Amino acid sequence: MKLSSQIKPISYLKAHAAEIVRTLGESQEPLIITQNGEAKVVVQDIQSYEQTQETMALLKILALGNRQIEAGKVEPAAAVIERLRKRQRPTDAL
Repeated sequence: MKLSSQIKPISYLKAHAAEIVRTLGESQEPLIITQNGEAKVVVQDIQSYEQTQETMALLKILALGNRQIEAGKVEPAAAVIERLRKRQRPTDAL
């Protein structure tokens, strides 16, 4: 993705809003909007936005898992399974 072709001034956004929405849906590339020569806003289609949010959520889960591993807050899967089985046994008798 070449961002240099996706940079437009805010006046372009104002004048071509419908075309921009259509193009974003087709290209699925973000559009960077500038104001006074500085990048201010990124506009993207909803599908790309949702995908980005899902990716960020997964990365946060992975980072949390890594921190827990580094802190030693883990236990073997066999021990967890055994503990869960022991928890269920009293209800099985009912």
